[in-house]
Amino acid sequence: MEPDRDLNPDTDDLPLRANTNHILVRHYVLDLNVHFDRKVISGSVVLFLDPCSGDATKTEGDIGLGSGEVARTIEAGGSQDVDPIKEVMKGLRRMEKMLGAESENIQSSPSWETSSVDDFTLVLDCCDLDVSKVEEVDITSVSAMSTLFTEVKSDRSGVALVSLQSAFIQNLISLPSSQWRQKHQIFLSCSRAPGSQDGSALCFHRDRWSLQVRKKGVSSPQEFPRAVRICYETRPTGGSVRWTKDQDNRVCVYTAGSPINNRALFPCQEPPVAMSTWQATVRAPSECVVLMSGEEQAVPTEDGDTRFSIWNYYVTMPMPASTFTLAVGHWCQVSAEIPLSLESGMTDGTDCAKTAKLVAGPGDWTEAELVSGLGSSTSAVVKGSPIQTGSGDQTTRSDSAFCYSSLEDEGLSVTDYSGMVDDGISCSHGDYPCRFTERLARSQRVIPHRVFAPVCLLQSAQMVLKLLPRSLAAAHAVLGVHPFPRLDVVIVPAGFSSLGMASPHIIFLSQSVLGTGSPGSGENSLSLCGSRVCHEIAHSWFGLVIGARDWTEEWISEGFATYLEDIIWAKAQQLSLPDTAEQSDLKAVLRWRRLSDELENSEEALQILRPNTENTGQVSESGASMVKHALNPDKAFMQVHYLKGYFLLRFLASQVGEQQFINFFRLFVKKYHGQLILSQDFLRMLLITFPDMERKGLTLGAIYADWLDRPGIPEWLYERSAVWSQARLVEEVKPEVAKWILLSQSHQGKGRKRKRIEPKVNYKEVASEQLVMLLELLLEEEELSAVAMRALQRTYNPQNQDAEVRHRWCELVVKHAHAQAYGDVEHFLVHDQAMGVYLYGELMVREDPEQQALARRCLSLVQEEMDQSARRVVEEMVL
Repeated sequence: MEPDRDLNPDTDDLPLRANTNHILVRHYVLDLNVHFDRKVISGSVVLFLDPCSGDATKTEGDIGLGSGEVARTIEAGGSQDVDPIKEVMKGLRRMEKMLGAESENIQSSPSWETSSVDDFTLVLDCCDLDVSKVEEVDITSVSAMSTLFTEVKSDRSGVALVSLQSAFIQNLISLPSSQWRQKHQIFLSCSRAPGSQDGSALCFHRDRWSLQVRKKGVSSPQEFPRAVRICYETRPTGGSVRWTKDQDNRVCVYTAGSPINNRALFPCQEPPVAMSTWQATVRAPSECVVLMSGEEQAVPTEDGDTRFSIWNYYVTMPMPASTFTLAVGHWCQVSAEIPLSLESGMTDGTDCAKTAKLVAGPGDWTEAELVSGLGSSTSAVVKGSPIQTGSGDQTTRSDSAFCYSSLEDEGLSVTDYSGMVDDGISCSHGDYPCRFTERLARSQRVIPHRVFAPVCLLQSAQMVLKLLPRSLAAAHAVLGVHPFPRLDVVIVPAGFSSLGMASPHIIFLSQSVLGTGSPGSGENSLSLCGSRVCHEIAHSWFGLVIGARDWTEEWISEGFATYLEDIIWAKAQQLSLPDTAEQSDLKAVLRWRRLSDELENSEEALQILRPNTENTGQVSESGASMVKHALNPDKAFMQVHYLKGYFLLRFLASQVGEQQFINFFRLFVKKYHGQLILSQDFLRMLLITFPDMERKGLTLGAIYADWLDRPGIPEWLYERSAVWSQARLVEEVKPEVAKWILLSQSHQGKGRKRKRIEPKVNYKEVASEQLVMLLELLLEEEELSAVAMRALQRTYNPQNQDAEVRHRWCELVVKHAHAQAYGDVEHFLVHDQAMGVYLYGELMVREDPEQQALARRCLSLVQEEMDQSARRVVEEMVL
């Protein structure tokens, strides 16, 4: 996305303009073509719409609360005297002013100006798209519709066309989940139907943040067309899509997970309440692999005489459009052992889309073999095995290869039928094929999984493949049923803006989580990778199958995943309870230090976990709202919602007991999977489950006041951090720090005529997190001698440790102007872009010409591939 000229602390809210209270998209059918030569995706999306009941004739400006909204406001602790959408209105007005200055983004059909303002307007979230046509789809021409719904067909005489189409679509949407495959086939057939022949084209208008569609003479959503096709093309600079090159210097494109989500990929309804299903056909160059959110792994087919292949994906679980994820590139599937022929072949440009065949195991596996334990020491590949992914007719056969790395012991088998006692909690979501109801899914500890990477990283990406089965099995042990039937992991380009991003069926991982593969890194390399993999896996439960109803409550996703990553990773390592507690306390100290530093250097408005307070979850009458601070560039690099949310959960666990708290998580997942929640949904169920909490004064209001609605740090956290700071693993680090300070002091001072002989010191071996702590404590020293810096490098080999260690080492190098290691800083800024943003600031602030030249040189090397938000922040520091 191009830099927004109007970004400032007063206008940094993201508008969600879709009128979801008037009409909802129930299903998307996308037909997309990937053009690397022009850096665009072209095609169409067909929306199958369902008008909402009630008075929907008001315009978007007629803002008011229905009784349901008022009830929720009062229930959440608000007052009837408070206007719960005051901030929404302010934000919308600010955005309208901004739109006036964005004339180059305005686009309309010729008939828009002549359409009536009394006509109903379908409002979709849209940005940086060039729309060529919007048309009504004539679904009555689809034979499958009339044969399926004979009761509608028999009553066709005298029924208006609009009523007939409405009846068809309503019946299609209402088909039970047991017929999902037939339902998707009909959706696909309808999406290919011609445009309506009645001569009344749909008028459209696109501004900076939305696409608005009208049909002349239609004054209500009930009369609006139920199937609408939008033909469009993305823009190369659109914020939802990253066009770049991978680490092999080969072109790729992926959805960026940017603050604007998918609105620059296809027109959609972005508010999380707009839950929908989708299916997509993607055409891409034949040498590429297309990975996407989808319940079955696609098997590509050739597109006639062109050099394109066709990939098809679908989902049956309704989810927000923001979770739709796409990646197209020359990635190759990682196997436990990379065949030499594959490495050389891929280097020579062999077809990456066919990689699955190259790494497949010797023959097909049976279902019995699939669900048996994985006790052998070799990697097994499951090819063409039946996977139960839902109810009804959802037993399907995947023709591609899924890899199960060895679990290396009998204790973590792929299937476990224990712990399946019925606790009386049933699904509370709408009708869809739900894995939580399937016996095989409940027992499937390790779902089919694959890892993709560029050729140059295939060897180091084996680490991820090794960790996945243990991490998946551990997550199942902690949280229960895996919400999704399969998982792909992609090692994305260096310019990726974070360490990881989870989406349905697919995880993006930064190359920074991979071990360096250098001598001296050892098992310490596993720590960052394992923790991050467990964090992203945890998002399958919190963030995806259970989502936040208000995006300002990011802690529901990120705080939960941060808390759960420690528990899942400890279980994956099979640590004892004492070892788990010690590891957890060490990580808590590191996070406490990070949070304290962040809160000291950020504005208070960005420190609040529930910035809308009692108005959280409220929207305008149409469904439009504003996501507070979503476009603030500073917020993108803050971790308050991760860390403060994590500490809130640790606080709650301390009140009820760690194991009881984890047991509660499983119950909460069973009750709320498939739904959107607010903070009070989790907290109320917790208080009901553990009534002693309220008897001790820990009420909903108290938790809001101490943790969610205020900036700063709660008193409990101050007190508890002092205890964590005395944990054994932390205490082990302190004498090591003292040794380094003593060594440094013995070599400081001016005018020495002789080079001192460095004293022999026995330095204790430390774990990865301990080394991070050691370097952080040394960063607090005003001065470290060159001798101490060289000895640090020899002793710990920090440039070859994980990215967290490398980051602290680079900070030390910059602070103490250790020029001999400037190469380490340059390597970090080029290869660990997700973590290096503020290192540029440290290079610039010291006004050292050599360091400033280093910062400018690094920026020149990577600025073309950098994430746009990161690039904007770094350029402000450097240029």
